[in-house]
Amino acid sequence: MAVYAIFALSATARALVQIVARFSEAPVAYLLSLLAGVVYILATIGLAGRKPFYRRLAWAAVAFELVGVLVVGTLTVVDAGDFPDDTVWSFFGRGYGFIPLVLPFVGLWWLRRTSATR
Repeated sequence: MAVYAIFALSATARALVQIVARFSEAPVAYLLSLLAGVVYILATIGLAGRKPFYRRLAWAAVAFELVGVLVVGTLTVVDAGDFPDDTVWSFFGRGYGFIPLVLPFVGLWWLRRTSATR
């Protein structure tokens, strides 16, 4: 959960700075990074919560995160020219040590592992 919280803060803060300072340079990339930050925030809230609503939120956020990193990662590998600046999920999270690629698998594993205990 701590890694999700760190990514929520870092991705959101970075995207907001980029949007304010250089939005016209790469609007799609910066909006995707902001979306990733929001997804990390929702995943953190969902993973921290104890009620069924939070659990469903966590499942949805982590699944969306997995699809996002796979789709954006693939698109940036196939044609990097479409993304003039990196997003959190570019090249499967290369700029973040590939943690964005590994994190949703860990999140899904955790949700599955703890399904009977909650």
